[in-house]
Amino acid sequence: MQVIPVIDIRKGVVVRAIAGRRSEYKPIETPLARTSAPMDVVLGLMSVHPFEALYIADLDAIEGRGENYETIEAISEATAHADLWVDAGSKRAAEINRWLALPGVNVVVGSETYEDACALCSFRDNPRVVLSLDFSARSFLGDRALLEDASLWPQRVIVMTLARVGAGLGPDLISLCEILRRAEGRRVFAAGGVRSVGDLVALKEAGAAGALVATALHDGRLTRTELTRLEANKRGALGLPSST
Repeated sequence: MQVIPVIDIRKGVVVRAIAGRRSEYKPIETPLARTSAPMDVVLGLMSVHPFEALYIADLDAIEGRGENYETIEAISEATAHADLWVDAGSKRAAEINRWLALPGVNVVVGSETYEDACALCSFRDNPRVVLSLDFSARSFLGDRALLEDASLWPQRVIVMTLARVGAGLGPDLISLCEILRRAEGRRVFAAGGVRSVGDLVALKEAGAAGALVATALHDGRLTRTELTRLEANKRGALGLPSST
């Protein structure tokens, strides 16, 4: 079970996500960092645990009002030990290729923004491309071909339930299990709703390869001790409490 911390960047600062309601996102206040500056928050997260990957959502790029390329490039250089998963609102193949040119970056293709499902075939076997299947509370977001045609999927797929992000509702096991049923050996990651180590145990037992986490880390509900135990048990039984 791989735990991947998440930062959402808007206008040069990290913001706290609330149930996908982006108009309500505010600069983050966290005991892990003195400010909401991206580098401060990244270093704070890495002080909790030596995470092997970090997920960055460039909300300005996703919402079509600029980007934070230089900030993300600096984070990539400062965290060379970790893979960077970057969702910068790629719409077409050319934008994916632009990010692939940056060493150490894995490009997250979000169904919410991507416009050319057929072109995704050319990236299907690229180990640095990740598909995020994005869901609101009620429906799939984006071209339904990305959801329905599993032959388009690369080897890593995220099930992103935006309505559960930062909402304390627990992970979306129903959507996760449906994608796992069709994944044919691909690694599937859950995003949205993780509250505690118990939720991570439930996701692992369901078959998830990992989970994207933010709020539980900042609120101290997922601790260094628990992450160390997860790491120690990743090849065997976790022996940790289930979610309540």
